[in-house]
Amino acid sequence: MYPREIVDKALRLHSQGWTDRAVAQACGVSIQSVRHWRKGRRRNGRIDAASYCPICGDGELAEEAYVYLLGLYLGDGYISPSGRANYLSIVCGDVWPGLMDLCHASMARVLPTSVFRVQRIGCTEVKSTSKHWPCLFPQHGPGAKHTRAIALVPWQTEIVGRHPEGFVRGLLHSDGCRITNRVKRTVAGKDKWYEYPRYFFSNNSRDIHGLLGRYLDQLGIEWRMSNANNLSIAKRDSVARLDTFVGPKR
Repeated sequence: MYPREIVDKALRLHSQGWTDRAVAQACGVSIQSVRHWRKGRRRNGRIDAASYCPICGDGELAEEAYVYLLGLYLGDGYISPSGRANYLSIVCGDVWPGLMDLCHASMARVLPTSVFRVQRIGCTEVKSTSKHWPCLFPQHGPGAKHTRAIALVPWQTEIVGRHPEGFVRGLLHSDGCRITNRVKRTVAGKDKWYEYPRYFFSNNSRDIHGLLGRYLDQLGIEWRMSNANNLSIAKRDSVARLDTFVGPKR
């Protein structure tokens, strides 16, 4: 009987598109064992993609992928019922294919279920089906996020506290942007234009603004509210810090 961590690793690699042979070589097990695990057979019980959950069942949470996906979900995601399971959907703009690929890869790492894309007008929904998505995103609930309280539960707070950069990146990749700000100033009677980069985060939920602000504070990044719905990061050092792990959408 192989250790559970070997089985978990095999399932994660398979969810990322690895072949049975490649998974077996990476985990140091036989191809037959990988096939049995993939089909949900284990000597001490069943484990398959449908039952795999790092919160309520077996499995180890891929924390860095999770915090990024959490940020995307709070900005542009939702969960909806699908028979006995649930869809997790993240809406991605078609002008940012790189962001779409990151979202797709993060979903596959967090839960070993199929990830697919549905084309919409001007955007694409990256989707995955599992009954366990509400376990991973307890912020799920009826109505728009800005109409209800949004807070992290204790286990999420611990994980985001260990990986604040990924969480901030996910939020800014969802409802944020990096722009070049232009201002005009009159010097010695002449108008001069100055340009500088700036980050904005636009969301209707004060709670989600508060979460972003909390982890920007943890990272030592200065920010302010431009208005009720827009958070701004404009200080040169703070923008430079964000550029090291966020940068423009691609």
